[in-house]
Amino acid sequence: MELSNLRPAQGSVKSDNFRRGRGHGSGNGKTAGKGHKGQKARSGAPRPGFEGGQMPLYRRLPKRGFTNRNTKDIVAINISALERFEDGAAVDVDALLAAGVIKNPRDGVKILGNGELTKKLNVKVDAYSASAKEKIEALGGTAEVM
Repeated sequence: MELSNLRPAQGSVKSDNFRRGRGHGSGNGKTAGKGHKGQKARSGAPRPGFEGGQMPLYRRLPKRGFTNRNTKDIVAINISALERFEDGAAVDVDALLAAGVIKNPRDGVKILGNGELTKKLNVKVDAYSASAKEKIEALGGTAEVM
């Protein structure tokens, strides 16, 4: 341990929620941390980002594109990820979560056709690519849409 490594004990540091401007004894009295005079010391100081009447940065920069509020966040997994399941297994979103193939299903799960599949599986997810559906059904499995 060195002086540069010293830290206060966990939970011992007080929050930044103390009362300013309550006398010299408080350690933050008189000017209450605002210094002496000037625009920033007074009430009604300008909002953050105000540049003294100059066109502010957030208005000088051009706006580009937009964000679609109705977009869906689909999790895509390749068909090769289904190889970890046993032959004849039922694969759904819960099974994929349990096996660690996906961490968060978000708005849906889609199976893509990249890779090879050697087992007959009964898969039930939100969407499939055409090649993935073809590979699952070629081995005698089923590809149902939830």
